[in-house]
Amino acid sequence: MSRISCIIITRDEAKNIRRCLESVRWVDEIVVVDSGSADDTKKIASEFTDRIFDFEWEGFGPTKEFARTQAREEWILSVDADEVVSEELMEEIKRTVDSPDPADGYLIPRRSNFLGRWMGHGGWYPDSVLRLFKKDRGRFTLSRVHEEVQVCGKIGRLNSDLLHYTDPDFHHYLAKLNRYTSLDAVGLFDAGKKSTLWDITLRPTAVFLKMYLVRAGFLDGIHGLILALASAFHVFSKYVKLWHLGKSGGPKRRTGT
Repeated sequence: MSRISCIIITRDEAKNIRRCLESVRWVDEIVVVDSGSADDTKKIASEFTDRIFDFEWEGFGPTKEFARTQAREEWILSVDADEVVSEELMEEIKRTVDSPDPADGYLIPRRSNFLGRWMGHGGWYPDSVLRLFKKDRGRFTLSRVHEEVQVCGKIGRLNSDLLHYTDPDFHHYLAKLNRYTSLDAVGLFDAGKKSTLWDITLRPTAVFLKMYLVRAGFLDGIHGLILALASAFHVFSKYVKLWHLGKSGGPKRRTGT
């Protein structure tokens, strides 16, 4: 039978990590890479695995790639601390990796819970993410944020959901927005991009219209409206921060989590 390592990166995830780890108890190895947690994240993780590593934060891509290199099994299942592998997905993964001719990597549909509602529209579902792959056939990109897995070989699709408890309240959403837009802005600045009037004014409007109207976010009710507006503000914030970096000559210090 094929063997699976689940990799999880963490920082101050005590509120989420137990739920996540409970959902992956069935794998052959759990690898947790922590970047300076000040809460009980590592203590809770130690109840599930002794494969816990400390890694200085360099961004999501480098941290996940380090986790991949520490895994010892043939298959990698990458899960975030605020995600849960459903029972249906667990069974499908087991069947898939033991099938006669599996692909080298698999996209998994992810269903996200936003402010207490499971979102079904606005581009948030099925939100396919490549999270299952053969260790020797996949690598994480080294992006600070919005990292991806690059797989050399055939990519398939699974049907069962990965559950994402992304934002329990709006305070959490705004705190995460602030971190992610800072990382995005630094990445764009490092790539030589500049913020224009178009980026600050029309891009956010286009995002709102795409999510709320084109991708039917209105079918998710008030949650869909809030998400579309918040996503537009996310884009606005990112490009304002990029504009400020251009005016100030660049980031003065490393942008953390």
